[in-house]
Amino acid sequence: MDKITSYFPELTEQQIQQFTQLEQLYKTWNAQINVISRKDIDALYVRHVLHSLAIAKIIHFKDKSRVLDVGTGGGFPGIPLAILFPKVKFVLVDSIGKKIKVVNEISEAIQLENLTAIHGRAEKVKGEFDFVVSRAVTKMDDFYKWIRKKIAPKHKNTLRNGILYLKGGDLTEELTHFPKAKLYNIIEFFKEDFFETKKIVHIPIKNRL
Repeated sequence: MDKITSYFPELTEQQIQQFTQLEQLYKTWNAQINVISRKDIDALYVRHVLHSLAIAKIIHFKDKSRVLDVGTGGGFPGIPLAILFPKVKFVLVDSIGKKIKVVNEISEAIQLENLTAIHGRAEKVKGEFDFVVSRAVTKMDDFYKWIRKKIAPKHKNTLRNGILYLKGGDLTEELTHFPKAKLYNIIEFFKEDFFETKKIVHIPIKNRL
């Protein structure tokens, strides 16, 4: 938790409490439904929470923005971002029902009022969103096809509406078809070795009004 408060010193008491609760909640639920690898559960705050919050280092979502988290798994990056941006609406979707159960249970336990979790596929989610976020669920070509029609045409944030994708390694080949993609190295925001090869990919998507 100290790492979270050091990188995000403006957290309210409620946010600190919500972030603090995550460790025990995830350990309890992970023992029943494996949503985080065994080796990662002890590094929850760096490898999952802080990694998710890297997105907040390149954009401060404006109030009433709508964000869709595709393939959320146990709730990343959606739950940490929902804590950080309480006036932003988050919809988390995953095709595995037991993972959505964990998301719902944790969301309810920390009293997140700006989050909805859906068991299903991204293509079936209704509505438009300013951004779609995800942590490396599939190759970008496939991901783009799933979500491109979900992006709202009207922009209100500092970055253009589109995809915010967390992924590591060399992405040159994967992003061949996305010349407007911009990469941000997370190691520039967080000093932990874990982030050495981790990136945030922003791909603007222009849909007509």
